[in-house]
Amino acid sequence: METSGRTGQPDRLIAVPGTANLRDVGGYPAAGGGTVRWRTLLRSDALSRLDDAGRAALAGLGLRTVIDLRTDGEVAAAPGALDAARTFRVPLFSEAAIGGLPPDLAAVYAYMIDECGGAIAEAIGRLSAAGALPGLVHCTAGKDRTGLVVALILEVIGVPDDVIGADYALSSSRLDPGVAGAIRRIRAVSGVGRWIDLGALGSPPRVIHAALARIRDRSGSVRGYLLGNGLTRRDLESLRARLVTR
Repeated sequence: METSGRTGQPDRLIAVPGTANLRDVGGYPAAGGGTVRWRTLLRSDALSRLDDAGRAALAGLGLRTVIDLRTDGEVAAAPGALDAARTFRVPLFSEAAIGGLPPDLAAVYAYMIDECGGAIAEAIGRLSAAGALPGLVHCTAGKDRTGLVVALILEVIGVPDDVIGADYALSSSRLDPGVAGAIRRIRAVSGVGRWIDLGALGSPPRVIHAALARIRDRSGSVRGYLLGNGLTRRDLESLRARLVTR
């Protein structure tokens, strides 16, 4: 396991050939004095560009579950390069559903929160199952859909909002020109629409903070939102037990 020379902790940014935004969410403080376990929950951009070296590097991380949040069109344009047996496709929305939205980041997040709760809960539920971790969540850029799902996981296990916002913001430095080019190519062949260009924009903390506020305003809490969309208390307790160490 690679570690940072400054802290002795695992590297948060994981260099794997074929990825640009692969990160670990371990090490963050959680409720009750706990800490999120390292190398247990990862987030990433699409895994379609992995070569043999990239696949070998990911295999070394011992992943048991990969959640692919991309649309059918995105997957057709850039198929995943990992063993399909470990990958669960959970599209947060379809091209048809999202195509009518304005090219505005706030509109995309509002749509995901209001209309895609079942898919969000399904993705999180897959990770709460026995034997599901270590797990990885990804979309195309690893910023918006992935960012929202990971933010809700972190919030429901008690990671503070400022830490969640800082984690979300790390995508800004990882969206290099190669990723932007890949997004344009996928858009051209998949019919996803103008919204996918948002993946090449920044990720200021205020965006994810506004998303959390919207959920709390409508459901009382992130926990209430997830329970209302099909998860159980046992799912959430299991997720916390497997993700948080003291």
